[in-house]
Amino acid sequence: MAASSWSMGPGTLEVPLSLFATNRRRLSEQLKAGQVVVLQGGDDISHYDTDVQYVFRQEAYFTWMSGVREPGCYLALDVATSKCHLFVPRLPEEYEVWMGKLLTCSDFQKLYAVDEVHYVDEIADILKSLKPDSLLTLSGPNTDSGLTAKEAVFEGINEFKVDNETLFPIIAELRVIKAPEEIEVMRYVCKVSSDAHKQVMLYARPGVSEYQCESVFLDHCYRVGGCRHVSYTCICGAGHNGATLHYGHAAAPNDARLKDGDMCLFDMGGNYAGYAADITVSFPARGRFTADQRLVYEAVLAARDAVMQALKPGVEWPEMHLLANRAMLAHLRDGGLLKGDVEDMITHGIHGILQPHGLGHLIGLDVHDVGGYLASCPPRPPRAPLSRLRTARALLPSMCLTVEPGCYFIDRLLDQALANPDQARFFNTEMLQRFRGFGGVRIEDDVVITETGVENMTFVPRTVAEIEEHMKNGANFTKA
Repeated sequence: MAASSWSMGPGTLEVPLSLFATNRRRLSEQLKAGQVVVLQGGDDISHYDTDVQYVFRQEAYFTWMSGVREPGCYLALDVATSKCHLFVPRLPEEYEVWMGKLLTCSDFQKLYAVDEVHYVDEIADILKSLKPDSLLTLSGPNTDSGLTAKEAVFEGINEFKVDNETLFPIIAELRVIKAPEEIEVMRYVCKVSSDAHKQVMLYARPGVSEYQCESVFLDHCYRVGGCRHVSYTCICGAGHNGATLHYGHAAAPNDARLKDGDMCLFDMGGNYAGYAADITVSFPARGRFTADQRLVYEAVLAARDAVMQALKPGVEWPEMHLLANRAMLAHLRDGGLLKGDVEDMITHGIHGILQPHGLGHLIGLDVHDVGGYLASCPPRPPRAPLSRLRTARALLPSMCLTVEPGCYFIDRLLDQALANPDQARFFNTEMLQRFRGFGGVRIEDDVVITETGVENMTFVPRTVAEIEEHMKNGANFTKA
């Protein structure tokens, strides 16, 4: 009997295999009889020249169509019959000694609920039997990375008519609009990641390391939620490290200690069945906000709230970015850190000094999901900071995005602004000195656009009162 779902065991989400069948059906409906889609999955990658391999993660388009977790596979979708053919490596018998039981083609067919399973060395013969007018392979640019999707290649492909232009814009757009089953997985991984963040907030206190906080997050996501992977390198910036937008990389590996008076900016997201969460929480290391921390935090929260109230189908993402910036700048002006007219600040780029990045991005099987700047979409705005947006699209129902306004005190950008009379006039320079070394605040929620508005899939304390109430039950309270 074929499997109907996949999970990591008791207590974790059972992902229905119908999710992938639904995606294949959606794709077939956009194509014509005579076309056969051929995708190549990911391969094992060795750690440089050693026999140690990285933990395998399947290529995202391949996951979207199949849910297959093994490396070295191919997939063919015959549009005429809607049949899905999976091709798996023909492994040697000694594989069973080192790596576990050898599965038969019948085993794979039951495991993934596909129509037929063959070995990879049979792919050319099987495809010939389908008599395709053309093979549709995947080739197109990822507008976030600048890299190109890997096009399927196999021995004998030169015997077919290959079309590498038709598939990419269709399948990428389908990934933008999530099926209901996909949204259920997104809700699950966001809930697991939210709970993990809450555990970190209970653990955090002055004296512990950023990486120790990271480890609490990783433990909860994997031990409780079954998330073997996270979706990107964890960012655990305390104090001035919070102003490094992509902190946590090899040269800055979350290795500082939290200090009393630090603001923490922790950006982490689990990954389940290939689907990503991307959540940022900001909170004081001591569990209670100072007046300055409260000013900046509530400015960012005002930006988040303004966007959440406005999100619905039809609104344009650049306008949401500017809406967030206006709310944040107005709050900082009312608190005395800035001065002048908010629209004048926007004209002179003050919003790009305090928030250099875009408001957010599409999310799904990739943390920065595909479809931001397809040929059919509005182009990238020409000038910063809007040029840094990962999409300029109008929103549609069933899009999943992050909403992540932030405010950062980055010395290089502040120095440049203060040296520019047109920008310096908006800052209370005496008050600004208190925020040198402050770091930053980011509030990031994962949302899905509904028919009438928005659903927030993130569940963490957000107001000052909620954060202080939550953290008083943790390490800071027990140490008092």
